[in-house]
Amino acid sequence: MAALNQGTTGSALVVHGVDDLRLDSVEPDEPKSDEAVVEIAYGGICGSDLHYWLHGAAGESILREPLVLGHEVVGTVVQAAADGTGPDKGTRVAVHPASPGGTGARYPEDRPNLSPACTYLGSAARFPHTQGAFSQFAVLPARMLRGLPEGLSLRTAALAEPASVAWHAVARAGGVRGKRVLVIGSGPIGCLIVAVLKRAGAAEIIAVDVHEKPLATARLMGATRAILATDAEAIAAVEADVTLESSGNHRGLDSAIRGTMRSGKVVMVGLLPSGDQPVSISLAITRELELVGSFRFNTEMDQVIEALADGSLSADHVITHEYPFSEALEAFSTARDASRSGKVLLSFTSGMPTGTN
Repeated sequence: MAALNQGTTGSALVVHGVDDLRLDSVEPDEPKSDEAVVEIAYGGICGSDLHYWLHGAAGESILREPLVLGHEVVGTVVQAAADGTGPDKGTRVAVHPASPGGTGARYPEDRPNLSPACTYLGSAARFPHTQGAFSQFAVLPARMLRGLPEGLSLRTAALAEPASVAWHAVARAGGVRGKRVLVIGSGPIGCLIVAVLKRAGAAEIIAVDVHEKPLATARLMGATRAILATDAEAIAAVEADVTLESSGNHRGLDSAIRGTMRSGKVVMVGLLPSGDQPVSISLAITRELELVGSFRFNTEMDQVIEALADGSLSADHVITHEYPFSEALEAFSTARDASRSGKVLLSFTSGMPTGTN
């Protein structure tokens, strides 16, 4: 890529199939006029990244060609977009990984996350796949880039994307100030939901998980109480005003319904597998519960970045591990073990490999 006037051939983390994750030597594409080149500093491992590695698919998105993983990334612009849009060279940025597009099914224009042709970095939902940004250099549309305020570290800013998912979910819940809120699933998204709920003024935040480690993290993030998922009686006794389900498991959704007060609201954040799910929907009917979906986010990242910068959203406790990019496979092995890890970060500026295949 001669336009950069520097050696840009480097490494990218590419999944080739089930249990086939490689650091491949790559050369970034020549940027279009509205694209910038970003030197990636940190990337957070998401559940979808793990699913592509472990199962060759994330939900109904099936791997059909090698895919560069990664959509939770931050870095520094090393080449600004030629058309003058987007941040200048040297700007530290977070990345909004969505490219909305609407054809076919109807959707509200003010909610582009629901557009039927939307693509996401590091996704196999469409073919050819939308390549991700777990690479030393990423060529990205300038519109995806969000400049970071002074004082906000790149490491903390790496949480902007998953925290935006949490922010969107809490917004879908409606007002939570002064309310009793139950959070089912205390993985990275669940813990970030706890942090957003605390900022939003929830009076009680009760976290649930199958493991003690994520529950301890949830407490650090602002949970006022923690319950093991095996204690069905204690969960049902919560009678929450609002419940946010982030486990992505039918048992979690069933617990959410049982733990919500009559006339309460359940926000479904965790993406369940496709197909039928054994859930006590009859209770949702007889209790007149509101079941609300929450999918990705829209403009919330701007608010999240401000909140991370001013300290009103305290999120760093969710980061439990950091690995150099050269140890990506070990990082993924750690991230798959929810009993001992939360958000696992890859550092692209430490221990950088020269590129292998």
